[in-house]
Amino acid sequence: MPNYVARGDLSVAAELADFVDNQLFDGIDITPAHFWSGFDAAVHRLAPRNRELLAERDSMQAQIDQWHRDNAGPGINADAYTAFLSEIGYLVEEGPDFSIDTSGVDPEIASIAGPQLVVPITNARYALNAANARFGSLYDAFYGTDAIPTDGDAGGAGYDPVRGGKVIARVRAFLDETFPLAGGSWRDVSALAIVDGALRLHCSDPAAACGLTDEDAFAGYGGDASAPEMLVLRNNGLHIIIKIDGAGAIGRDDAAGINDIIAESALSSIMDCEDSVATVDAEDKVLAYTNWLGLMQGTLQETFTKGERNITRRLAEDIAYNAADGGTAHLKARALMLVRNVGHLMTNPAIRLSDGSDIPEGIMDAFMTVAAALADLKAGRNSATGSVYIVKPKMHGPDEVTFAGEIFSAVEAVLGLPTNTIKMGIMDEERRTTVNLKECIRTVKSRVVFINTGFLDRTGDEIHTSMGAGPMIRKADMKGATWIGAYEDWNVDVGLACGLAGRAQIGKGMWAMPDLMADMLEQKIGHPMAGANCAWVPSPTAATLHALHYHKVDVAARQADLANRTPARREDILSVPVAIRPNWSDQDIREELRNNAQGILGYVVRWVDQGVGCSKVPDIHDVGLMEDRATLRISSQHIANWLHHGVCDEATVMSVMQEMAAVVDRQNVGDGAYSPMAPDFDSSVAFQAACDLVFRGKEQPSGYTEPVLHARRLEKKARDVL
Repeated sequence: MPNYVARGDLSVAAELADFVDNQLFDGIDITPAHFWSGFDAAVHRLAPRNRELLAERDSMQAQIDQWHRDNAGPGINADAYTAFLSEIGYLVEEGPDFSIDTSGVDPEIASIAGPQLVVPITNARYALNAANARFGSLYDAFYGTDAIPTDGDAGGAGYDPVRGGKVIARVRAFLDETFPLAGGSWRDVSALAIVDGALRLHCSDPAAACGLTDEDAFAGYGGDASAPEMLVLRNNGLHIIIKIDGAGAIGRDDAAGINDIIAESALSSIMDCEDSVATVDAEDKVLAYTNWLGLMQGTLQETFTKGERNITRRLAEDIAYNAADGGTAHLKARALMLVRNVGHLMTNPAIRLSDGSDIPEGIMDAFMTVAAALADLKAGRNSATGSVYIVKPKMHGPDEVTFAGEIFSAVEAVLGLPTNTIKMGIMDEERRTTVNLKECIRTVKSRVVFINTGFLDRTGDEIHTSMGAGPMIRKADMKGATWIGAYEDWNVDVGLACGLAGRAQIGKGMWAMPDLMADMLEQKIGHPMAGANCAWVPSPTAATLHALHYHKVDVAARQADLANRTPARREDILSVPVAIRPNWSDQDIREELRNNAQGILGYVVRWVDQGVGCSKVPDIHDVGLMEDRATLRISSQHIANWLHHGVCDEATVMSVMQEMAAVVDRQNVGDGAYSPMAPDFDSSVAFQAACDLVFRGKEQPSGYTEPVLHARRLEKKARDVL
């Protein structure tokens, strides 16, 4: 049990109190006493409203469940269903058109389109990698992934010149497509120089110099104009850096001495305090807040061993160069950092209120993460406009978005910040938010800087909300369901109608297969084509490759085109993906259960036993997939739905769970920290947690996995202490 100390009417875990008292306000003109006083009053004022909103969720879900029981039968009367949702306040009346008026937004969010990297804040190395993922080597990204096939390459531990040649050819083709030369090709460049502020290159004809077809694409250079060490090119707001070093490992064999080509990659990154972390108590929360504080102060560093070398990673320094117009310029070397707080549901024992209840974790996150960002508001290292960016997940409808805005206003008041310093990202991942998105945006129209679609959580909510409607279609068929296409289009349509273009991000979801970069290059161009000016990637390498899509697609022009299309229909979003008279065989059912159970167990065992909130989990075919609580929510709710409707029985599901636990054990045999679940299932806290999620899935609030995971992780931590 943690040791608590009093701070006003709050009981605060001693390690969190120590963090606030001795670290959080270092160099800031706010005393811990002032903070605790304002925080204490605000929490006790806000917490009752938090509980009311959660009770409203439960009430609406109970009414929806009853409606489905009263209207059982094949198919759903869409008109009657919509009328019912309006009667209970699930659907709200849509007001007049408007445009957001958020001000003070950094260009990485407002005006430049590009990849967005999401990482767990509790892992300092990953956080630093994400912050420094603003630029990445295209040579490395192509050479080290399947983005270029390996057929015929020599392989081996050293450099493979055959593969290297393929990589260079592929990147030069990108340059020809994006920065074409007037009278030549990048593959033939043998020399280059800066003449009168313009780039001049010699290609196949050494006596004739050519330039860029679009001279404005040349932003500047580094080194001497007659023998530059670096070229800076710009397209669609994104920069490409060409590094020139005739003595370099690649440059010594290159006619022009080009040693590497660097792409501006992750324009922004989300430092995640939510789905990708396991933060169940004060110890975990202090780690999260400490890492975020270090990023905001610019002091975070991590030392690790790679091979035989010790490497210390720090935040990257900006890149200086000579502008084409003769002045000096610099490129920001770090992704703009946003922080994702938790939603309204969970509480945390790190702080207890005067009635002995645990603090609403989202309120605690808001105060702590913004207080940590004060260091950046003073230095301007992250945000050049004096803003703090908080992504707020798992909100249900306009009232809950309004409440998030009230939390942010309370934080601003306590910390003495101007109104709307805190900007909000609305994650459109719950159905009640989706169908009321316009009104959700309206409530925070001076704060909002981000909306996105999150297929995974959104599917989990779809299954749970419509639990009583009937057995859901198979999980793999969800992406072809009517509601999902309408949902993805609706988010963009509403965002554009509310004036987000040029002011805020409209985002799309994660690429979950970090080892399949060739597939990502083929498919993820669909996100900018859909009008998204950012989309999530799982790694810096993925960010570098995904950045190529934003050179191909002018997202601002694409958004202008999409603004004129016929908007998606809310009726389609409300179509429930139930299977009408399914004819699944026993083999079909068991295959679906095995797939779901393997994903559940592979993720939960690391979460509960090791506190790993996001990891690459091998699927049933041993393909590594990035898993977090959103994927867990889908799989557990899907089995719960099939159990509820008698598609399968508990004995079959338990048999499959035990079978797949043994599979997961084999997949983790090389992990020295891993504790097997089989054959002693009763003693495995992780296996019991997975069973809770499945067999008690219908009871979980909105189908969320956090209540079970937190309780079981706390149980495991307590056992480990004994």
